Amino acid sequence: MARIIVTGGAGFIGSHLCEALLRKGHDVVALDNFDDFYDPAVKRRNLREAQESDQFTLIEGDIRDEGVVKEVVQPGTHAIVHLAARAGVRPSIEDPLLYQDVNVRGTMVLLEACRSVESCKFIFASSSSVYGNRTEGPFRESDRVDDPISPYAATKKAGELLAHAYHHLFKFPVACLRFFTVFGPRQRPDLAIHKFARLILAGKPLPVFGDGSMRRDFTYVEDTVDGIIRAIDQCEGYHIYNLGNASPVSVSELVAALEKALGKKAMIETKPLQPGDVQQTHADVSLACRELGYKPKTDLQSGLAQFAAWLEQS
Repeated sequence: MARIIVTGGAGFIGSHLCEALLRKGHDVVALDNFDDFYDPAVKRRNLREAQESDQFTLIEGDIRDEGVVKEVVQPGTHAIVHLAARAGVRPSIEDPLLYQDVNVRGTMVLLEACRSVESCKFIFASSSSVYGNRTEGPFRESDRVDDPISPYAATKKAGELLAHAYHHLFKFPVACLRFFTVFGPRQRPDLAIHKFARLILAGKPLPVFGDGSMRRDFTYVEDTVDGIIRAIDQCEGYHIYNLGNASPVSVSELVAALEKALGKKAMIETKPLQPGDVQQTHADVSLACRELGYKPKTDLQSGLAQFAAWLEQS
């Protein structure tokens, strides 16, 4: 089967993707630097199942290290799935130069490596944040995305543009996938669902920014992984796809759903809106459905039940 490289393979989405690719019989190489944005021990635990396979290789290294990347991206590589990035809107405002270095320069290093390998596909993890702060929805891939409101969002738009330039110049296939608030087992501890769940279980108040009306298109991780694999299998030319659930819910609705999943009431601490936060995300997934056969299957309440079961065991 194919040799597939997953950058950020020890992360939340990356580890699920590695397992899914291994189940399909692929040879999987995970490249991860175990950055301390959150506890690296958590990421190592994420890979326990993958490391039981003889078809899995873990390489510890940084996507900005040209030497490491050249060693990883060998002839015969079928695809690079580029998930590694500095994540988070608010932290990007605090340290924008680091975000530019990792997310833009790191992507350039990988694109340079990809063009040196014949018939290698490039799958880029973009973000719904590129759509900016919009009140109307749903968001379509054909919409203008020229108004990012955080450095993180700007680096993701930059990645899409760089990938397009390399596709145009060197003709390798590219798919840019705009993820919409992925959740599920192993979710990063800084993200709302994970953070809120632990606070509820600890009997501590939840910091809710604004009046609770902000809406997010929460997408279960298995649906996102399915979309990534479909993009790998069908990648040709240059395409951008939304991978969302197409059913946004408000923060207030999310808290109520978490209370139900955890069997415990939440305490709310209202805080001012934060710079960089958008009012809503809402994916139109019709293009991905039509061209990839993507169809999200897990609703918020079902996904939260599975997340809660994982949290209880973690």
